[in-house]
Amino acid sequence: MVEKDKLLREKIKYVGLGDLANTYKFARDWFVNEEFNVIEESYSEKITGGGKELEIKWVCSRKVTDYFKITLKLKWIILGMTDVEVEVDGRKKKMNKFVELSIEIDGLLEKDYSGKWEGSGMQKFFQEAYHKYIIPARTEEKEIQVQKTVQDFKEEMKAFLELSGRK
Repeated sequence: MVEKDKLLREKIKYVGLGDLANTYKFARDWFVNEEFNVIEESYSEKITGGGKELEIKWVCSRKVTDYFKITLKLKWIILGMTDVEVEVDGRKKKMNKFVELSIEIDGLLEKDYSGKWEGSGMQKFFQEAYHKYIIPARTEEKEIQVQKTVQDFKEEMKAFLELSGRK
């Protein structure tokens, strides 16, 4: 059975001007450049009196070995998004104003993602021995890799949002 260890949860919050299409593209391109497979699990949009509300869920995964896979689950929540026109360098530009844009990021490490150790009780016994005595250092190394990936993405997105909101 695939073991999924949830290692951490981070959250990005942003309020202000931005461009949702460019933000979405930046995030997707970041994962693609890091060789992640990006799947949009759901997208919902609701129009309210205060603007649009969106909820988007992604699952981004990358195999790091035949045994380990890094998975990041993202949940985008956008509240009160309205279209605005701003002047940048003397030219008018269409942007979005966010009452709140938040992205929750869950970092997971999947072990035996292909299910090679599934089956009999004997295979489960060997898997437990493998985890406990043979690969604890490798497991720790991969856990650190998951944490670093989440932190890198978080910092890149924060910087992008701050820069794109100032244009």
